[in-house]
Amino acid sequence: MWKWVLLCAVAVARAEIAEEEDVLVLTKSNFDEALQAHPSILVEFYAPWCGHCKALGPEFAKAAGMLKAEGSEIRMGKVDATEETELAQEYGVRGYPTIKFFKGGDKSSPKEYSAGRQADDMVTWLKKRTGPSVAVLDGVTGAESLIADNEVAVIGFFKDPKSEDALAFEKAAEAIDDIPFASTSDDAVYSKLEVTQDGVVLFKKFDERRNTFDGELTKENLLAFVKANQLPLVIEFTEQTAPKIFGGEIKSHILMFLPKDSSDFQVKMDQFKKAAEGFKGKILFIFIDSEVDDNQRILEFFGLKKEECPAIRLITLEDEMTKYKPNSDDITAEGITEFCTMFTEGKLKPHLMSQDIPEDWDKNPVKILVGKNFEEVVFNPTKNVFVEFYAPWCGHCKQLTPIWDKLGEKFKDNEEIVVAKMDSTANEIEAVKVHSFPTLKFFPAGDDRKVVDYNGERTLEGFSKFLESGGKDGGAPAADDEDLDLDDLEDEQDDDSDGEDDGHDEL
Repeated sequence: MWKWVLLCAVAVARAEIAEEEDVLVLTKSNFDEALQAHPSILVEFYAPWCGHCKALGPEFAKAAGMLKAEGSEIRMGKVDATEETELAQEYGVRGYPTIKFFKGGDKSSPKEYSAGRQADDMVTWLKKRTGPSVAVLDGVTGAESLIADNEVAVIGFFKDPKSEDALAFEKAAEAIDDIPFASTSDDAVYSKLEVTQDGVVLFKKFDERRNTFDGELTKENLLAFVKANQLPLVIEFTEQTAPKIFGGEIKSHILMFLPKDSSDFQVKMDQFKKAAEGFKGKILFIFIDSEVDDNQRILEFFGLKKEECPAIRLITLEDEMTKYKPNSDDITAEGITEFCTMFTEGKLKPHLMSQDIPEDWDKNPVKILVGKNFEEVVFNPTKNVFVEFYAPWCGHCKQLTPIWDKLGEKFKDNEEIVVAKMDSTANEIEAVKVHSFPTLKFFPAGDDRKVVDYNGERTLEGFSKFLESGGKDGGAPAADDEDLDLDDLEDEQDDDSDGEDDGHDEL
């Protein structure tokens, strides 16, 4: 009797978890309960004002509906992190959306979601996280459904499911979360899909439609094969594709900025795609519509304006982020191929943006630095130079401006101290990689090119003590910056409504 009463009470409690479009609405009061009721649950921590969250919402709900329609035990949930601040803090939410996967009711160590932001991507990732890494196909119908239902799918054809090749295939499948892997030994499937011998085929809904693996079948070789073929030869940068672009292993990206509605769009796209064929698996070819408002921050990051497009740029995110610019603005397959070949052979010099030196750069107490005068001013061995690296659009930089101006005024007559600023959206220098705004760095006098990060209070008093102590009170050795992802450029929020303001705006 007691067991029955208890089960009924649990059922009632579970029923009280509200749903919106098949997505569980989670709060501090029902979170633990939801994890116990649903052993596999993907949770989005969001902010109502966040543009990325608004774009994700429909796809997240669509994935929830797909799983529910299948009768899957996997559920989707969402947490308004601006309301449920305790939950957000508990799970280290610092940006939106943050997506975490909870399995087996374990709330202590959720896994970060790492795949794309379309419904199919989420469903595939969740199924691979909760089921076998390799599904066994149910005849021809199962094979056709797998190919039809997924943008990319990989099928292993093995007459002996226990062979070494089949085991290598399974190991490769375990290492990839966002693409479904399946296997078959059915002669009818071989025949239907026009496969004549054991092997691996990647099926996709773009470009050549299918790729057949060729070579020694090992986990490493299979992973390289999938990496080279899982994305289109040219992928458009959008809210949905950004995770695929930056979540992959290819860290060298060539970008074509071009209005999609231009009269010669297809001609240039064909040339770009033709060049891409020779660099599969080495360089990711990305198209960015230069007329889309959300892409303007990206153009600015590369020092481009709408009227300067079409344009080509190349960037590598390995080690230190570096940009490259071709010598010619012409977009031809031959020119792009030559440009990429020179890059892969290490023959290109980085492209560093710089404005011209203003005539009045040193007229005011706060000196104006650009790429062309940075070295001369900052590494003057007789000067202690304190620099604000800022962005014109950055809200935190705007708040800092009056304080920085007062600092410059305070030390304007000090022959040993220079207070300066540099617009890092228009100027780049090799000595400093700027990844958030404002970045404050101190360059002490001397010949050792030392750099000190400022980590103290952003007040006139704090800055003054720092300078008067020679960069010791509030300073720290310059730290290695994290790599920048271009999707961070899309949806900048200058307000501080996240409740956990770190005083920086990301690039």
